[in-house]
Amino acid sequence: MIIAIDGPAASGKGTIARRLAHKYGLHHLDTGLLYRAVAKAVLDAGFPPDDIGQAIAAAAALDPEKFDESALKTQQITEAASVVAAIPQVRAALMNYQRAFAQKPPGVVLDGRDIGTVIAPAAEVKLFVFASPQVRAKRRVAELKARGEEADEQAVLADLVRRDERDSRRAAAPLMPAPDAHLLDTTHLDIDAALRAAVAIIEAVRTGRKRG
Repeated sequence: MIIAIDGPAASGKGTIARRLAHKYGLHHLDTGLLYRAVAKAVLDAGFPPDDIGQAIAAAAALDPEKFDESALKTQQITEAASVVAAIPQVRAALMNYQRAFAQKPPGVVLDGRDIGTVIAPAAEVKLFVFASPQVRAKRRVAELKARGEEADEQAVLADLVRRDERDSRRAAAPLMPAPDAHLLDTTHLDIDAALRAAVAIIEAVRTGRKRG
């Protein structure tokens, strides 16, 4: 079974994906970490994130086994990752790894921004998780402060809105729900309620397939 979860930053998709993978005994891949790692490699080399040549080289040399996830979650990397992700050649370089991961038995949960539309368009279940920008900004500030980072809510909100705009308008694999994706609005849901809603969708799809 492949479960594809897409959505904007701080919508809750990552936590939902991890918990679904645990519940169903599936592998999990946060595809955003791939782009964050590329962005970090470019910045560490002293180049801006929109340096296409450096970004392509970093994507080609990427080793997901060596990720330091905590180092990839800073606000600077978050912003740079959105810039890197808009480079078509970077997306192409990372596509094969993601598609190969999606074939792992007994199944996978992948979360990102183009899973249901590009990486795994044949996924059995597709979710598009979203929430209002204001709620997402509050969540992101809480995450940053929990890691000991200073965060201004208005600045974070502005960053999220800017990132949404960039992700939605990019030419390569823009952020958008697949035509057959189930929409999950988490604006007024805590993570437990959001997980229950996701499970309900998955079970409904599985039951429908069995009957079919």
